[in-house]
This record gives sequence, structure tokens and C-alpha cells, in this order.
Amino acid sequence: MRTVRAAAAIALASALTAVAGCGGGSSSGGGGSNESPKTLTYWASNQGPSIEADKKILTPELKKFEKETGIKVKLEVVPWADLLNRILAATTSGQGPDVLNIGNTWSASLQATGALLPWDQKNFDAIGGRDRFVDSAVASAGAEGQDPSAVPLYSLAYALYYNKKMFADAGISQPPATWDQLITDGKKISKDGKWALGAEGANLSNNIHQVFALGKQHGADFFDKAGKPTFTSDGAVAAVKQYVDFMAKDKIIAPGNAEYAQNQSLQDFAKGKTAMVLWQAAASTFASQGMKPEDWGVAPVPVPSGTPGTGQNVNSMVAGINIAVFNNTKNVDGAKKFVKFMTSDAEQKLLNKTYGSVPPVKAAQQDPAFSASDVKVLRDTLATSAAPLPQVANESQFETTVGTAVKGLFADAAAGKPVTTESVKAALTKAQQQMTQ
Repeated sequence: MRTVRAAAAIALASALTAVAGCGGGSSSGGGGSNESPKTLTYWASNQGPSIEADKKILTPELKKFEKETGIKVKLEVVPWADLLNRILAATTSGQGPDVLNIGNTWSASLQATGALLPWDQKNFDAIGGRDRFVDSAVASAGAEGQDPSAVPLYSLAYALYYNKKMFADAGISQPPATWDQLITDGKKISKDGKWALGAEGANLSNNIHQVFALGKQHGADFFDKAGKPTFTSDGAVAAVKQYVDFMAKDKIIAPGNAEYAQNQSLQDFAKGKTAMVLWQAAASTFASQGMKPEDWGVAPVPVPSGTPGTGQNVNSMVAGINIAVFNNTKNVDGAKKFVKFMTSDAEQKLLNKTYGSVPPVKAAQQDPAFSASDVKVLRDTLATSAAPLPQVANESQFETTVGTAVKGLFADAAAGKPVTTESVKAALTKAQQQMTQ
């Protein structure tokens, strides 16, 4: 998951837009030099339950790479709260790492800066070929019609995780399949200091992920075909209001969740304070919190009616982490070798098993570990009922402006202020104005 500091990110996103004409897209696949062939700097995103856990997971793998190639990798695990800011600052200053992880929703925005190495056929061939990867994962690595700006590393989707004991205690026999059922079940659970649904109301990107899927269910995309924002459409307004109403109207999210941005909702879930969370690949975090696999279950994210994948019943954005190379790296050959290593069948199996994600590499998906019930829900969601966020150059600004609007509405709900259709539309109108200034 990820969030950003709104004011700084909006300013940087404006700078990003200003340099969008400077490069990006399909080029010869060049970039960088080989002035420092024995070292690499790698910014990894925080995938596990903590920064230290990620270091423990990744360090032995980087040692393997050093033994194989003689190239030493300096690792920095960057929290999601800081990652987009750090990357945008690096694109404007030219002072970035050699290799970095990016959220796949940022691909087109970062591609527009020209700061990332484009993955043309020559570069894909250097890591075993483009056809090793699932098509939908590659499609979320850059704007349509251009060479991808990154390579898929971990594939993710949202699922509904539920606490089996809390469900049993409330007399609920199965997870809800529709939103109406979730609210009905949620009201049975939300009493005596316990709550039905967890949220990260101050996590801007998580806010976007949730309202985007709800928006698709309401027939809204947040952008038109020309890439212009349509935040104030009836469907977009209805989606945001539905999400915030879980706290404001339905009273199944604790008011304190309005301030959550650092996975606190997962901690509440593990402690039995909250019965459900909408999350990507939560298994490793639950284990780190002392939960056993039999303590929780996983189901598809609810839809208005029917089953996921039919009609407008999208129930997740296409989530995932990509690995990219900075165009001004001083070890371009080593950087491509590192991407090849991280996307090798062996590393894909090991890392995606550890993080509970789905390998975007086709061969690695055949490992029996990715047929486990929880991972199967993620795989099926990606295959049948997930939609990619708009691959537009100002997508990162969309996350900051609309994500901040949702954060403000959650703050109003927590304070007991009314959240009306009019107040939601006003907040989204302000966000749209910020995007078009």
C-alpha cells in the first residue's frame, strides 16, 4: 500500500507535467552508462510487514546476485508513504538510484518524464523476452502504444480478508458477496468496541484504489477517453460517497480509521478489533502479527449484485509492483542484469511466495504455492474482474488530489460532520480544478 504527503506531491506532480515533453515513450532503448560497473543502488518498496522484514527477505537474494555477477547492490527499502515523493524528486533532480520499484499505477506518469529506461524489444530480450510475462501485467507498465517504462515484478489484486472467529461470534456463516450484505453483516459486528471493516482513510493511494473499483461499478472511470478528468460525474460522486458512508452513514468503520495510513487497519484486524479489511496480499503481515492461516479467510471484494467480472462488476484495480531502471544509471548493463535476476523463474517463485503476491512471470505461476486458496482469489480477480487504473500522464496527481479529497471527507465523517452528495461533489470539484490549473 502507499500514501503520499499531499502538498509536496502535488507540487512535484506539477513539475512532472512541466517536463512531460522532455522525453519518455519509445526510444532506442539506450540511456545510462557503465562508468560504475561493480555497484548498483536499489530502491525497493516496502512489501512486507516492516522495513526490517523486507531487508531480511531481500538481503540474501542480493548476496546471490553479487556472487553470480560480482556486482554489489546497495539496498534501501523506502516506505510507501515516501516512495512517490522520492521518485518524483529524483526525476526532477536527475539524482536517483540505478534500479527502483514503482507502483504500476505510476508507470505512465513516470514514463512521461523520460527519467526511466524504456523496455523496447532489445531490452526485453536481454531479460528473456517480453512473452515471459502476463500480458495484463505488461499493459500496466506504461502508456498504450509506447514501450513500457518498467518490468512487472509482483502482481496484486484486492480481496476481502475476514476474521473467522469474529464472524462466528456474530452468527455469520460466510463472507458477504454484495455490498448490501457487507453492511448488514457489518452492523451485527460493529458493537462493544469492535468494528466490521478496516480502512486507511489517510492513505491517499489506497483511497484511490477503493473508489476507482467502486467507480467502475457505478459506470465511472474518473477520466474520459481523451484523458481529461471527470471527477464530478454522477458515478464518481456516488463511488466516493459509498466508500466514505461506510463510516459516515453505515457506522461499520471506526472513526479513528480516518487517520490510518501505515497499515494500522491490518494490526486491528490481527488483534480482533476489526472483522474485515480490503487489502492486497495480506498473508505475510497477518503472520507477523501472530495470526495463523486458519484464523482468517479470503473472498472476492463484494459487488453490487451477481458475481465479480460480470457487467460492471469490477472489484479491484489491477495492482502490482514494477521494477524500473533510471535512464541516467552509471551501470546500465548491471541494472538490466539485476532486473533479469529479480524476474527469473527462481526469484519470482521465492519472492512472490514470501510476499503472498502473484508472479507476473507465466512459468513461475505454475508453482503449486500459487494455487493456495488465498492466492487463487487474487489470481482469479486479476484474470476476470480487475481493471487497470487510467494510464495517463497525470495519474500520480490524480492519486494526490482525489486521494486527498477522500481523506478530507473521512476526517469530516470522523468528526461527525454530514457527508452529503453535495459535499462530496464539492470536494471532487476542487480536486478536478487542481488537476486542470
